[in-house]
Amino acid sequence: MKPLLEAHGVKKTYRLGQTSVPVLHEASLSVNEGEWVAIVGSSGSGKSTLLHLLGGLDRADKDSGPISFAGEDLRRFSPARENLYRNRDVGFVFQFYHLLPELTVLENAMLPSLVGLSRLAWLTGRRSELRDRASELLDTCGLGHRLKHRPAELSGGERQRVAIARALINRPKVLLADEPTGNLDVRTGGGILDLLAERQAEGLTMLMVTHDQSVAARAHRQVKIVDGRVA
Repeated sequence: MKPLLEAHGVKKTYRLGQTSVPVLHEASLSVNEGEWVAIVGSSGSGKSTLLHLLGGLDRADKDSGPISFAGEDLRRFSPARENLYRNRDVGFVFQFYHLLPELTVLENAMLPSLVGLSRLAWLTGRRSELRDRASELLDTCGLGHRLKHRPAELSGGERQRVAIARALINRPKVLLADEPTGNLDVRTGGGILDLLAERQAEGLTMLMVTHDQSVAARAHRQVKIVDGRVA
């Protein structure tokens, strides 16, 4: 099976004042389409940094090896292609939700689909189509009765479900999840994992950073990061 997402010898160093802090040291990873991979390791080992690089949220060092998606080197993406990659090809779920408090549940879920929407598309009913898709996704996530509520009115598990619907609104090929259950109790976190597992079973490729071994055990494969390297 041909890999969908690959990293070869990836390096990442951060600058803290006059100090260089290397985080990733030639880390390599290959993920096949439809696979669920858990990225595990101790705090500060580079797990989240690797996830952010794979998703195009950050850039590797200049002397780093390549990261590729469906055979395309991310370093060769034009700004427009890079934006499209982050918005359409990849969906993101984070530990702390990052919902906009002034928007309703439905509006938060719709946000990624509205990026780049032309005024003509807005006026010709495209927005209505996107609203219907967001409503359907939220209903699937058990939030059909919460569409007009705002994040402050939701529990932590409900907020995470909104974040998942938002990540899936553009039908991404890859879902990148950074400690998606780390801020939830065991029962609520289990429900979130069940929801993600259903999507993965439908063909979604999923990479999940976690420090919880019981969470990692649900993945097809575990990749351990030790001191910035894939062990």
